[in-house]
Amino acid sequence: MNEINKERPFSKLILEMGPLIIFFVCYYNAPIPENLKNDLDEANLFKIIFATKIFVPAILVALFIGWFQTKKIAKMPLITAILVVVFGGLTIWLNNPIFIKMKPTLIYLIFSAILGYGLLKKKSYLKILMGSAIPMNEEGWLILSKRFVGFFVLLAFTNEIIWRFFSQDFWVNFKTFGLPILLIFFMILQFNLFNKYSNK
Repeated sequence: MNEINKERPFSKLILEMGPLIIFFVCYYNAPIPENLKNDLDEANLFKIIFATKIFVPAILVALFIGWFQTKKIAKMPLITAILVVVFGGLTIWLNNPIFIKMKPTLIYLIFSAILGYGLLKKKSYLKILMGSAIPMNEEGWLILSKRFVGFFVLLAFTNEIIWRFFSQDFWVNFKTFGLPILLIFFMILQFNLFNKYSNK
């Protein structure tokens, strides 16, 4: 049992990043029809629709595997999967990439709102999700939650800027690698907080 628990963080990372990597690979390796290759806009539309068609089932498979391993579904991956299905489905159905591009914005705003609601009640919902991974006292969790609220709002705003004012390829790269790197960098900046409020 202990061996299984030790493997879960790596397994969780693979399940979270796997669908993103699949989306990235499918986007850049989409089998663009010959009649669309000379039309950049149509080719880009085909690529993102093709990648989204793979991304939607991939994230559902990842959610199922996560449930199979732990016999429970974490709330954040579930919310993410629901939004991917809804907005990915709209992208495919309406042949419009705007929906899948807005999906990260809505995810981060929803997470920010959930954490903000918890703070209004003097509770850290973040502790429920990450408490076993980061040993901190209640004050530390409340501070971290406040910072995450601001960080998620910043990510939502950044995603809106990227997809609206930069190329689609740039947005795909940002979604796949930029957002996870920003999250890692944000967590590194919290090391002093972890040490100060550690309850070890």
